[in-house]
Amino acid sequence: MEPIIQAVDLVKRFRVDHQRLGSLKRTLLSWRSRRIEEREALKAINFAVYPGETLALVGANGSGKSTVLGLIGRVYRPSSGQLVVRGRVSALLELGAGFHPDLTGLENIYLNGSILGLSTREITRRLEEIIAFSELEEHIDTPLRTYSSGMVMRLGFSIAVQVDPDILLVDEVLAVGDEHFQAKCLRKVAEFQKAGKTILFVSHDMDAVRRVATRAIWVRQGLIAADGETGEVVSAYLDYAAREDACGDEPS
Repeated sequence: MEPIIQAVDLVKRFRVDHQRLGSLKRTLLSWRSRRIEEREALKAINFAVYPGETLALVGANGSGKSTVLGLIGRVYRPSSGQLVVRGRVSALLELGAGFHPDLTGLENIYLNGSILGLSTREITRRLEEIIAFSELEEHIDTPLRTYSSGMVMRLGFSIAVQVDPDILLVDEVLAVGDEHFQAKCLRKVAEFQKAGKTILFVSHDMDAVRRVATRAIWVRQGLIAADGETGEVVSAYLDYAAREDACGDEPS
């Protein structure tokens, strides 16, 4: 079977500017002394994801998990290596991404839906279902800036799952929702799994990872530390984190 996602020696570097710039004059005077550091978020990683898999990316904050999703979702471009993505991608990667705070919830459905590749006609056809799933009927005509983070997450997830993607990418934003809506999202994920969709998600909730993922990858300091059966990978990651905690260090 051909992979729906394939990464070969995938590298992503970010440029970090350590010079705090102020006025234009200060910028021009200090450009020679600016220190720009290049950091490798991902270091030549290799993996393949096959149609119908539900893959969890686990690891500490800053390990590179979200960078992987960002590359697959075309938020970033690889610095080197090759990334092949076959199929329609729908992504919920950052709370509030693709939304405008001064637009109403309804207007943001059209804005975000168009960003995800839906036509105005397609959004209109699915509008009632999007609003019903989000449970935001009473707030749909109010500006997004009045929404709580949980409400924004509800709206974003409700739009993302209506794109009918081949690949669904979900970052840790699901943790913002209440238990009722998390359960609702998990039921939707189960529907996607039954339909043979491919799902990649980042989570620090290991119970959810064990319950949902058919496979897991542990990302550590930009490298793949383990890739395989969910329970084994989660156990390896938790054992490592416990040892690091015992030594007084942060897991990395």
